[in-house]
Amino acid sequence: MTIGTKELAPSELDTFDDEKLVAELKKSKEELFNLRFQSATGQLESHGRLKAVRRDIARIYTILRERELGIRTAPSASE
Repeated sequence: MTIGTKELAPSELDTFDDEKLVAELKKSKEELFNLRFQSATGQLESHGRLKAVRRDIARIYTILRERELGIRTAPSASE
């Protein structure tokens, strides 16, 4: 069983173009900041969410890097 957000599965991320991936990355980083802030102030209820968001960020970085190296291809513009 993988940990992370169900909407950000690797198969789903493959369908995103680079701009949408960068937007998702920014959104995930903001969420991680908010979760870390809640954790520091003692308001965080679900500590597992921290791990899930960190893994989502890592998945996005991995797909962007694989596209950069030519290992994984971006979706075609005709779709």
